[in-house]
Amino acid sequence: MEIIRVNTPRGLELKGAMWGDNKMDTVVIIMSGICSNVFQNDLLVSTGELLSANNIACIARHAMDAFSCIAYSDFSTGKQKYTGVVDDDFSLAYEDTEAYVKYAKELGFKNIVLAGHSLGSNKIINYLGNTSDNFVDYFIVSAPVDLAYWFEVMPDVKECIELAKQYVQEGRGNDILPKLFGGFSPMCANTVLGFYNAFNLKNCPVISGEGETNSLNSIKVNGAFIIGEKDSLTNGDPKGFMEKINSYCKYPERNRVIVVPDASHIFYGKHREYAETVLECVIKNLERAYLSVAVNSSD
Repeated sequence: MEIIRVNTPRGLELKGAMWGDNKMDTVVIIMSGICSNVFQNDLLVSTGELLSANNIACIARHAMDAFSCIAYSDFSTGKQKYTGVVDDDFSLAYEDTEAYVKYAKELGFKNIVLAGHSLGSNKIINYLGNTSDNFVDYFIVSAPVDLAYWFEVMPDVKECIELAKQYVQEGRGNDILPKLFGGFSPMCANTVLGFYNAFNLKNCPVISGEGETNSLNSIKVNGAFIIGEKDSLTNGDPKGFMEKINSYCKYPERNRVIVVPDASHIFYGKHREYAETVLECVIKNLERAYLSVAVNSSD
């Protein structure tokens, strides 16, 4: 694994991770979810290692401040944990995703697969549904979230939002709240409010009905939707949740919906199975692309 640095148009340097290199034809760029990076999310590492072992490069795209980890005590286990993201600007999700795609393009990869997990999936939907570029050949959306529904079912969200508003009014927007947002993520007040108001990421509103589906309908490439059989953020119907999201795509019949048995939203204990599913999706898409080229050449 190599730490990489990706520049954005606004001059901010984003740090990510890469397995493999640009001698490989294909790269999978995977966008991590909130509060996630390669140091504490084995899903990213497992996927990167398996793909690169099969001659497919992998780039883990982090959120803006994902490397600024902080330590906190998990009183349920009595142990210290490391986590992020304390500070992020969700209005810049498109720009940051685009920066990683262009980074891969500049490295010379022939095939670019854009993948996401959890909120990272909402970010790639936002990019794919609004870009005029044709750099991405295939997408893999896994465990996306209906944000309005998420805010209703996660613990302490409403209390954190009210506390964040108070902090901002007091000029303390950059201070970290004394409660974990959603029960799992330390965030500063500005990030909490930015997350809550991020309409650009409310693009899977299949439970709450609050958001937009134009981004899904505007995606120009085919792809796969992966969900855990026990994903708790799907209102009890993981497969139906993903099929509904897919139904808003322009050509849903061209996409795949895949359920990983016994897996949760974060695929805990099922990282290898998740990585194998991603690998299988990429290989099948490459085989389909090569077959299409062969048929066209014979004509």
